[in-house]
Amino acid sequence: MVFKINYDSTKKDWKLLYLAAVGERDKRRLGRRISEAEHAIFIRQREVFYAGATLEEKEALEDALYALRALDSAREHTDLA
Repeated sequence: MVFKINYDSTKKDWKLLYLAAVGERDKRRLGRRISEAEHAIFIRQREVFYAGATLEEKEALEDALYALRALDSAREHTDLA
């Protein structure tokens, strides 16, 4: 399955950036996509810390970060690099 996601990275919508990273098929862009998504998640986690959020969103942020780290690890240790 190929994801076609258009997004504006200046918006820092963590969900769209996450989906763009997970769906990225261009090996040259994958590292940058992962980094952008992780950064957006960290920003949202900081917002959540000060402003609060639902338990579901907190869990979704943690799950997304875990998945991105796994994807990045796979990228570094396989022919995805």
